[in-house]
Amino acid sequence: QVQLVESGGGLVQAGDSLRLSCTASARTGTKYDMGWFRQSPGKSREFVAAITVSGRDTKYGESVKGRFIASRDNDKNTVYLQMNSLKLEDTAIYYCAAALVVLGLPTTPNLYNYWGQGTQVTVGS
Repeated sequence: QVQLVESGGGLVQAGDSLRLSCTASARTGTKYDMGWFRQSPGKSREFVAAITVSGRDTKYGESVKGRFIASRDNDKNTVYLQMNSLKLEDTAIYYCAAALVVLGLPTTPNLYNYWGQGTQVTVGS
């Protein structure tokens, strides 16, 4: 069982930056790819980013490509999501998730085994 705790959310202005963190209760550095998803009211959960166990490979959703950066520190059992040039439409609850390593980075929620409770990000004009 892996417990994930997100932090770093808050209220920012459009154009600002914010960094989310997700700390795991167990070592994820050898077994789990990590992902970030977001969900806003009335919408389905959207893929944001994913990063491999080693941290060498990443994948991003089209709406955040070029603005968000995923990274991880396996010594700290922590993954990060650096969010730059934030837009109003980035407002959502952001979730981190862990997936047992499979071939290719998973981008759909059903392929992830463990989820955090989410952290709210609100972008104002």
